[in-house]
Amino acid sequence: MQTTREEARKESKENLVGNLQGLLEKNYDAEKGFRNALNNANNDQLKSFLKKQAEQRNRFATELDNELRALNKKPKESGSATGAIHRTWIDFKSTIAGNNDEAVLEECIRGEKASEKEYRNSLKENHFPPNVENVLNNHLNEIQTTLSQVKTLENLAERNDL
Repeated sequence: MQTTREEARKESKENLVGNLQGLLEKNYDAEKGFRNALNNANNDQLKSFLKKQAEQRNRFATELDNELRALNKKPKESGSATGAIHRTWIDFKSTIAGNNDEAVLEECIRGEKASEKEYRNSLKENHFPPNVENVLNNHLNEIQTTLSQVKTLENLAERNDL
């Protein structure tokens, strides 16, 4: 029989692992989303940007994978069914819009806002070990930078400067 302290420690670790697994899954989805957007983009500058963002999300996933392995847990290996459905919707929407770069950027903004919210909520609602909190805060800062860059690119696309 476990003591109350042992039960709390186990519950805390399960919560930590669950949060990291959820963020890992979201980063797999985001990486695939950026690669998908890359295939739908027309402008070479935009394609380069999207490629860098896909690589960034791959790095995020690797960092989360490492944190899970440090906890002796097996990381998830793919994204979510919801992410796959969303990418299918983006493909459909891009086809209808004629692979319009502005439509691609709108979807990137929507995805980055969702990522930002996910990270913010996770950090606000949980008490992570300092090393994990540092990793998540770094990811959040980079997501916020990406969101700002995507909004700038969208404004350029609206003015046909992209």
